[in-house]
Amino acid sequence: MVERSARRIVTVPDVVGLPFHVGRDVASEAGVTLANPDPDGPPIGALAWPGLYYIVRQEPGPGSRLREWDSVVIEVVKHGDEPEHEPAVPRPSPPRDAAHATPEPEQHIDLTGD
Repeated sequence: MVERSARRIVTVPDVVGLPFHVGRDVASEAGVTLANPDPDGPPIGALAWPGLYYIVRQEPGPGSRLREWDSVVIEVVKHGDEPEHEPAVPRPSPPRDAAHATPEPEQHIDLTGD
């Protein structure tokens, strides 16, 4: 059976890096809607309010083709917060020799004398 839809095909815009309220308008003008990654969670608008939130991820990516008013899943972070999935700051590798594990000779200081 061939499924036919009256909804037109639209192109997904790039909303990453935009404030949520701007990205929502851009998505709406393109004919798609923004959605929470958790389909059982609250609407994305409830997660991005009150305050200033930025869109840090989207799926599907820009340029993808969807049916009109299909969902683009996004992730938002509050202004000033870092995304949880950012790579950690690289740390230097630990020393490769055992010198750091060898105890130093004990030193005793006589504090009882004059």
